[in-house]
Amino acid sequence: MAWLLLIVAGLIEAGWAVGLKFTDGFTKFWPSLFTILGIVASMILLSIAARTLPIGTAYAVWVGIGAAGAVLLGIVLLGEPVSPARIFFICLLLIAIVGLKFSSH
Repeated sequence: MAWLLLIVAGLIEAGWAVGLKFTDGFTKFWPSLFTILGIVASMILLSIAARTLPIGTAYAVWVGIGAAGAVLLGIVLLGEPVSPARIFFICLLLIAIVGLKFSSH
């Protein structure tokens, strides 16, 4: 269950990271509200998962999912550039996340 919560927390992190783009420096109410709620929800889920998982592993996986997700959402939703190198390094990041999952007890 902790791993599932951690994955959801990472996905929410990707969402709020992209949401920052729409807040216009927290000057737009609704995007800011949803971004802040995403930050809080993501942190709560991370903290619950960290009750069971080692904090180093949990944090690294959370950040990794968030970073990879933010890059992918940026490409899909915001028209950010895509290149073979970007895709390759996102794949490396995801491989590292899976490696942390299988190497943790």
